Amino acid sequence: MKKLIAGNWKMNGSLQSNTALVQALLSNAAQWKCDVALCVPAPYLSQLQSLSKASPLLFGAQDVSMHEAGAYTGEVSAAMLKDFDCRYAIVGHSERRQFHAENDALVAAKAQKALAFGITPIVCVGETLQEREAGLTEEVVKRQLAAVIHVNGHCISEIVLAYEPVWAIGTGKTATPEQAQHVHAVLRGQLRAASAHADRVHIVYGGSMNAANAAQLLAQPDIDGGLVGGASLKAADFLSIIAAAH
Repeated sequence: MKKLIAGNWKMNGSLQSNTALVQALLSNAAQWKCDVALCVPAPYLSQLQSLSKASPLLFGAQDVSMHEAGAYTGEVSAAMLKDFDCRYAIVGHSERRQFHAENDALVAAKAQKALAFGITPIVCVGETLQEREAGLTEEVVKRQLAAVIHVNGHCISEIVLAYEPVWAIGTGKTATPEQAQHVHAVLRGQLRAASAHADRVHIVYGGSMNAANAAQLLAQPDIDGGLVGGASLKAADFLSIIAAAH
């Protein structure tokens, strides 16, 4: 299974800087040994569709509505994302859970809607520092994944799972390779209990992966790639992470 390196631009970008960044990435595309994706703010999906045409670069959205259509101002439906050839949609990112009060059931419903339209949900799970210090890491991530399995059990092997310890996002702190591997192995076991095809699921690490720590993290047996935040906005850093994924 090829590794997956997905960039999450969060609320960053401009038409001009996006073009420069994508062109810099694609100038190196012949060297890629992994799948590469960029999850960008919704207004830039059309631009990414154009910039990535006839290239190996995949792209996705940072969220998707649980609703199919209707009076939901500000929401973006899976059908709309499909219109732009969107391959991925991040669901349940810790920032959505924290700032938009998204709970496990809502995240599961969003994953279901993405799957119904042929979009791969990148389902994020992870514990806060308080939960880790209380010894609740496994309980928290298993609960978050269980909700998604409950709703999407028949096609759970079609998701991408991202472990993102909340205490390591944007803080510069990173789980050690051993800490990350332990949680990834727990999640893999939970997936195997739910599906005979669990080993097809990419479980990627999403807690401040950068050019300096990517190789060690990606060397772990159950880490199948990365969901990269800040480093995905700098071509040199992102290419360095891509190069570590082989």
